[in-house]
Amino acid sequence: MTTSLPTPSLHTARLRLRAFEDADANDLFALHSSAYVLRYWDAPPWSEPVRAEGFIAACRRMAQEGTGARLAVDRLSDGAFIGWCSLNRWNPDYRSASLGYCFDNAAWGHGYATEAARALLRWAFGTLDLNRVQAETDTRNVASARVLEKLGFVREGTQREDCVVNGEVSDSWVYGLIRREWQPLSEPVHQERFRAAAPPGV
Repeated sequence: MTTSLPTPSLHTARLRLRAFEDADANDLFALHSSAYVLRYWDAPPWSEPVRAEGFIAACRRMAQEGTGARLAVDRLSDGAFIGWCSLNRWNPDYRSASLGYCFDNAAWGHGYATEAARALLRWAFGTLDLNRVQAETDTRNVASARVLEKLGFVREGTQREDCVVNGEVSDSWVYGLIRREWQPLSEPVHQERFRAAAPPGV
């Protein structure tokens, strides 16, 4: 029997992390249809808006099946959707999960990815009692590698030619963060509440 994983709603100094809603579909499609944003992604950019609806439905299934949590990220100053951050492949037996994130290029260079991921990691190590979080990034994506290293992740190896997107072959770096090496900053993360990611009857 699977166990649902309540999706948290978190605040940092500049951001709000929350469950995805149907109203996010347009912003989500704009993000994932950008070839520039996804140039180091492990899949081609979206070409059909319906992909956003499927993504949001998958977020709800993830929570219902207890395999992870994917959160939309809004900027508090203007309420703008700027990207998302996730923990997936949650394994309560191994106390492990994988971190992922995707942010609009207009939000790059402001530390938002690091801030959002740090909030999610604090929740993961605290509430889920994780022992290990893993992340992968394209070896060409120096900015993403820098985010992971700022969070305390250690580069553990290279997966050679593990992605082929539109005929282009690329390598990935594998990063790991162990609980005993996790160093949360002093800035508090305010957790509003837990809520089911799926509405009743879905």
